Amino acid sequence: MPRYLISFNDGAMDHIPAEEIPQVGKDAHAVIQEAVNAGVFVYGTGLERQQASIVGTDGVVTDGPFPETKEVIGGFVVLDVSSRDEALKWAAKIAVSCRCAQEVREIMPDPETEAMLRAAGR
Repeated sequence: MPRYLISFNDGAMDHIPAEEIPQVGKDAHAVIQEAVNAGVFVYGTGLERQQASIVGTDGVVTDGPFPETKEVIGGFVVLDVSSRDEALKWAAKIAVSCRCAQEVREIMPDPETEAMLRAAGR
């Protein structure tokens, strides 16, 4: 089955009043529990609000993202579902629970990496 990355941008939840954040957390975790129960949840989490580091091919580390980058990921979920339509349905549930729009992208399959993981017992 294809995997999908469902994500939202850093700052997308800034409009939510502080007193509503605990309920947003409960609502989001309820959707995650639903995805776990459905057997489609792979992984997901929020990202710390921080400047990223960029490691070049020469090993040099610089601060990032680059100034022309306007948006960075604030959180994400990876789901293993049968179709884009199913991923969009889950994204809609996540959007309601998190009170912010979600971006949906299919993750390219990598049979070689999957074979490595199977060989390692994972």
